[in-house]
Order: sequence, then structure tokens, then C-alpha cells
Amino acid sequence: MPTATFLPVFRVSVQSSELAVREALKSLLSGLMPLSLDLEEAGTVEIVMAEALNNIVEHAYPDGDSKGSIDITCEHQTDGLHLTVVDQGRCMPDGRMPLGTAANVGVALNDMPEGGFGWFLIKDLAKDVSYQRIGSENWLTLRLAVAAI
Repeated sequence: MPTATFLPVFRVSVQSSELAVREALKSLLSGLMPLSLDLEEAGTVEIVMAEALNNIVEHAYPDGDSKGSIDITCEHQTDGLHLTVVDQGRCMPDGRMPLGTAANVGVALNDMPEGGFGWFLIKDLAKDVSYQRIGSENWLTLRLAVAAI
């Protein structure tokens, strides 16, 4: 029976900025290249991580605040990719992540919400999503059921 081949744990770190998300996604997907993810798997990684990282840039480090680091750790296990995202920005409201319920799109185009889709996408596409405030850091952990062995 062949032995499972795991991608070694790797980390991506960026400084929060308008270009940070793009830079982090590029580095993350580059680090995942040895897994030969198919288009759907790569798209899932990109959507979930783009939403999570955009939330950090926009809300944890909003305009006027000092910019800080965003650190991503990726660990490949038999059940997929385990990702941990850590930042030192503002805490989530009430110390909890949003529920991530689907936005009401059954309204007139002018009344369509501009936001509120990100956490729904994250919770819909990822597994085992959790958030903790540890000291002065935000810790978001999640599992993507891609590249499972």
C-alpha cells in the first residue's frame, strides 16, 4: 500500500495593506503547487482565504490604525488543509465571529446588500471554522476539504 505524501507545514506572512491579500494568496497557492489541486479545489482555497484576509485588512486593521502582520500557517493532513490565520488587529465584535447566514437577495436590486457574503462563503466552503482572541491576537482556524489523502 502506498504511503501518503504530505506537504510540509508552511507559513505565509504579509503586512496588512491593500495589496496584502493578493500577495498572501499568491504565496499560499504557490506553496500548495506540489499538491496539484484541481481548479475547483484551488478556487475554494482562494475564495475562502480571500474573504478571511479581506476581512482582516478592512476590519482588524481599518484605515487610520497602524498596519500589522497577518500570519498564515498551512498544514496538510489526511482530511485536507488546516489553516490558521493570526493577526494583532482589532477584536471581532463581541469577541465572536459573525454567524455567516446567507444575505437576503430576494429584494430589489437597489436594496441588495453590499456586503455580508464573506462569512457565509467561509462557513459554507470551510469546515471546523473557529475564532479565538488570545491575548492581543485574533486566531482564525479552519479546514478545507481539499487535497485529502
